[in-house]
Amino acid sequence: MPSPAPILVFDVNETLLDLTALEPVFEDLFGERRAMRDWFAELILYSQTLTLAGQYRPFNELAAAVLRMRGEIVGVGISDADIQTLATAIGAMPAVGDVAPALERFRDGGFRLVTLTNSPPAGSPTSLERAGIAGFFEDHFSVDAVSRFKPAPECYRQVADALGAPITDLCLVACHVWDTIGAQAVGCQGAFVQRPGNAVMTVPRLPAPDFVADDLGALATRMGCR
Repeated sequence: MPSPAPILVFDVNETLLDLTALEPVFEDLFGERRAMRDWFAELILYSQTLTLAGQYRPFNELAAAVLRMRGEIVGVGISDADIQTLATAIGAMPAVGDVAPALERFRDGGFRLVTLTNSPPAGSPTSLERAGIAGFFEDHFSVDAVSRFKPAPECYRQVADALGAPITDLCLVACHVWDTIGAQAVGCQGAFVQRPGNAVMTVPRLPAPDFVADDLGALATRMGCR
């Protein structure tokens, strides 16, 4: 296992904030909580499609568009009020239970902590402020600054450039292996947190994450934090 890089770059949605808090919205609309996973998977798919096609629209706009598309596919009408209900729920997602204690351990262990999200910048209070964890981080980054979605190389490079650090000083912490793959492709380390519904993908000659843990607390232990 390598020595961990000194700057931890945390993905936000699902890695830090509890995506399952959105399930009641989807149960009300589609009659099943699982519908949230279908929506989120397609949201990621179409964000990456736009990047490959040289297009960009903010993540929240795509979230609304994909919800309307899912509704059309299954014959459920999606109103403007439904869109607002989802947006409100997204903005109020709580931190996953292991997050705050682990962030404190990382900080006390001497790591620099920042975030990198597909979501566009928002006014205060931000989602992380509402969740009570914004203060753990020295800075927050959004792909909106480069008009490309993760895992495009520019997303990770902007963080290194802004911090004046070599890309090798960054370790991307995420529960999505497509995110760790993207970060590792440009020279970052990758740390995978196995949230429910996520797993490492093993492919010959594809770099595996440098660190794998069941939760952020276990990751902090693996990285030598007390």
